[in-house]
Amino acid sequence: MSEGVEWAVHSCLNLTWLPSGQAVPAAKLAAFYGLPAAYLNKQLQALARAGIVTSTSGPRGGFQLARSPETITLLDIVVAIEGADAAFRCEQLLKEGPGADPTVDYRQSCLVSQAMSRADLAWRKELAGQTLAGLKAQVEQRYPATPGNTVNRFTALRA
Repeated sequence: MSEGVEWAVHSCLNLTWLPSGQAVPAAKLAAFYGLPAAYLNKQLQALARAGIVTSTSGPRGGFQLARSPETITLLDIVVAIEGADAAFRCEQLLKEGPGADPTVDYRQSCLVSQAMSRADLAWRKELAGQTLAGLKAQVEQRYPATPGNTVNRFTALRA
């Protein structure tokens, strides 16, 4: 998984603490963690294409959440950044091995492929069960100063 996923999750989480309707420029979101603005902007554009954030141009423009945090899962963010393909792709190596049967679809019969598919499904199910709202609540419980610090930091940063 690329670092863009981490950047996207943190950016979305930060947007949850801002007042509704307040957009944050990509440059400010990037400056928050010292990230390259151009690369973060690519991640934000992917989130916008997926309907997770909206983008507004102009002097008061920037990014904001397009949906409530309760409806955005971590899987939504991962898929927006990485795509929907499975993490493991069976290349059917068994077709080249001794005793191979060229008529068999080893993606279906290979125990390695089956194990990896089960793991991918479990991973996706776990991510789909975690919302941005749930993550926000956990952060607020463990680190109660984070929402205020985030808002203050965005206020202090120059775009």
